Amino acid sequence: MSGAGAPTLTVDAKDARVAIVASSWHDVVMDGLVEGAQRALADAGVEDAHLVRVAGSFELPLVAQAYAKHGYDAVIALGVIIRGGTPHFEYVCAAATDGLARVALDTGVPVGFGLLTCDTEEQAIDRAGLPESREDKGREAVEAALSTWALLRRVG
Repeated sequence: MSGAGAPTLTVDAKDARVAIVASSWHDVVMDGLVEGAQRALADAGVEDAHLVRVAGSFELPLVAQAYAKHGYDAVIALGVIIRGGTPHFEYVCAAATDGLARVALDTGVPVGFGLLTCDTEEQAIDRAGLPESREDKGREAVEAALSTWALLRRVG
């Protein structure tokens, strides 16, 4: 089962400046991911959080990079790509995933990876942090980014 063994990551991040960059496709799933991320930010004490919506998942890396370069301590990238009948799925998944990893490595700013790559809408809903979902990938993306931010602060 996906999500089995996921860690619980908690950090006091009231001083962190965080951007949530979220795609606009699949409203129900995206609303769940964004709300899960916002709940996690509130639980961590983050007071300076900014939400911006982009057209789709392909646009996540460029906008995440802009926020990372403009003083944000962490960027949470949220999106959903659902497999269709063309190779489009593989191209967008690879480009978005590789791009987000590059943003984190090039800028040194943690990027919370909340990009769902699912075969079906039902799989996406099950991961979206909705009342009927088994998982909350928006929350998990925030927890991963903030725990990385806290660790990097200790490294110096």
